[in-house]
Amino acid sequence: MSEFAGKVVVVTGAAGNLGRAVAAAFAAQGASLALVDLDEDGLRDAAAALPADSDVLQVPTNLLEPESVAACVAKVRDKLGDIDVLANIAGGFTMGPPLHETTDRDWDFMMNLNARSVFNMARAVVPGMLDSQGGRIVNVSARAAREGKAKMGPYCASKAAVITLTETLAAEHKHHGINVNCILPGTIDTPQNRADMPDADHSKWVPTAALADVVVFLSSHASRCVTGAAVPVFGQS
Repeated sequence: MSEFAGKVVVVTGAAGNLGRAVAAAFAAQGASLALVDLDEDGLRDAAAALPADSDVLQVPTNLLEPESVAACVAKVRDKLGDIDVLANIAGGFTMGPPLHETTDRDWDFMMNLNARSVFNMARAVVPGMLDSQGGRIVNVSARAAREGKAKMGPYCASKAAVITLTETLAAEHKHHGINVNCILPGTIDTPQNRADMPDADHSKWVPTAALADVVVFLSSHASRCVTGAAVPVFGQS
């Protein structure tokens, strides 16, 4: 029997490509899943794609609104039980103008989508993990977090913030049985990226299933001595 059988796993961004892959990986391990996303149609499609015997709860949530996040976490605990794993998969990417031409709206969009969503979910979930004396949190940063790129300032800054939030949470809770890590994907092999970069060598990109495997590992007993890490998952790109 998998160690995740009977465990409650929350996956944010569950309607997206990586979120679906992470949900599928945990479902294969027998976890009870809470799929979280603002896209209700996408949530239904993601749930329908899982094995018929999966224990799945769909929770439409606005991750940028603390009240919505609090209601989400309360519903998960009421319907499924204490949260064992939080996989913060929600996020996104946009190119932009040079930094000096970046608007407040564009800056806020990236910071909210990639960093505030992690902050809001962690703030809501950690108290329950403290009560149950353990848990795992896995966040998604990016390779671009390690080095600023032209016309990607808000994105790079927001993903760097995810690393800092990860390290902070890990330091705060390393004696409480709560491990917090993040992954740094390279270029992810998604339909959107293929459409945007049709001439690239897609075979060198990182499959969503491979990233999901790393998320599952960081949520497992095998990673019990790993916390505060930012794990590169670059593939061959």
